[in-house]
Amino acid sequence: MTAPATQGPTVVTEGLRKVFGSLVAVERLDLTINRGEVFGLLGPNGSGKTTTIRMLCGLMAPTEGRATVVGFDVEREAERVRTRIGYMSQRYGLYDDLTAYENMRFYATVYGLHGRARDERLEQHIAEMGLGERRNQLAGTLSGGWKQRLALGCATAHEPEMLFLDEPTAGVDPAARRDFWASIYALAARGTTILVTTHYMDEAERCQRLAFLSRGKLIGLGTVDEITTQFGQPTIEDVFIALQRKDEGAHA
Repeated sequence: MTAPATQGPTVVTEGLRKVFGSLVAVERLDLTINRGEVFGLLGPNGSGKTTTIRMLCGLMAPTEGRATVVGFDVEREAERVRTRIGYMSQRYGLYDDLTAYENMRFYATVYGLHGRARDERLEQHIAEMGLGERRNQLAGTLSGGWKQRLALGCATAHEPEMLFLDEPTAGVDPAARRDFWASIYALAARGTTILVTTHYMDEAERCQRLAFLSRGKLIGLGTVDEITTQFGQPTIEDVFIALQRKDEGAHA
């Protein structure tokens, strides 16, 4: 694994803001995510979750404010950030006409692994991900659950310090989702910091802390118990439903 750039928090944002014309997508976000934490970023569609992730990955420059990920500034040191993070979305980003092994080899190379170090790492990682029997199968022929597992393998082949998961379990059956979350906690136990967005509230409750966004603004932050107490709701699902109704009412 790449040596940690800092022993402090993995993610720090200060007044992070992103504007597209007249649309304020993210409004002055202040957030700290600790090393090895499984952190959930929640909110209705259009609340700013994906925009936040894209800024933290160094793929989109903020309009105002600043953020550091694994100790590096996401705007001034974007390339250094990108070599130390992994990213997985609900679209998976796999190449259907490549085998499972070829997909992982491609992404490992993109993330900076080469030669013997890459090949040795891939053999270890394929075993860790339980992909040995499917290493030579075309990705396009895999089931949804196995595609998901392969995509996670591709995102973590280089042992990133930080992993971004944007709706990674959308459309996957419950059994595959449970296996996925077991893998997530295994990664966190080894020190990987994980930020995940999800619309499944049973998954949200697996996060150690949560942040709720609404129309680009941070409106709730804390553990499951702290969030439900703050909003006066019995469950995280009730909090989410209440926010959806509020946003729908604002746009009516």
